[in-house]
Amino acid sequence: MVTATFRFYEELNDFLAPRRRRREFTVPCAEAATTKHMIEALGVPHTEVELVLVNGESAGLDRLLEDGDRVAVYPHFRTIDVTPLLRVHAPPPRDPRFVADAHLGGLAHMLRLLGFDTLYDNRFHDDIIVALAGQEGRIVLTRDRELLKRRAVAQGCYVHALKSAAQLREIVARLDLIRGARPFTRCLHCNAPLRPVDKASVLDRLPPRVRSHYDDFSTCDVCGRVYWKGSHWRNMRRLLDGVLAAEET
Repeated sequence: MVTATFRFYEELNDFLAPRRRRREFTVPCAEAATTKHMIEALGVPHTEVELVLVNGESAGLDRLLEDGDRVAVYPHFRTIDVTPLLRVHAPPPRDPRFVADAHLGGLAHMLRLLGFDTLYDNRFHDDIIVALAGQEGRIVLTRDRELLKRRAVAQGCYVHALKSAAQLREIVARLDLIRGARPFTRCLHCNAPLRPVDKASVLDRLPPRVRSHYDDFSTCDVCGRVYWKGSHWRNMRRLLDGVLAAEET
């Protein structure tokens, strides 16, 4: 029987059984088991792994395990550039697009506020999410680790935080989204890009108070909604500024 010794680092330990956290442990492996098979069998989705070392050498998720192998598994690095060592995943796209599962509506809304293309519908089933991710090159956002273990999911993020604002900070930090943020350029309801529009052309769609107090507007050509810099905009601006400032320091 093939056995291998594993050690998981940092937040990957959250996925493990308590007795296996932050320590080496040796387990029997299935016949012809790959690193992916065993890492996920132990509870860690492959999307959460950035670097795998087998006997000290970088390995891919398709590496067949041999008796006595020592496997070190690392999460995504933020402060160290390990690009030359990577064998696990391609780097995330420069202009990332997302699909969020049914439990992350608040996060999806906030990512749209930042200007990121984010699909969300609370009626999306897992198969639809996986299909959209594959067809459109989207990053899956979820708190369902089993969804991220699907082989067809090339890129995804397990969201640890429970509150929407904390979830946004987590994803912005993990994927380094600061430079790509374009706040208030996307419709919060249908995800389409917004465009500036003359006040006169939307006058009949504005509440009386808005007509008299605001002059700058944008609109969505898909759903027809009109946006202006009212109190809701200012509240969201403060929230986003706090998230962005925290990541820049």
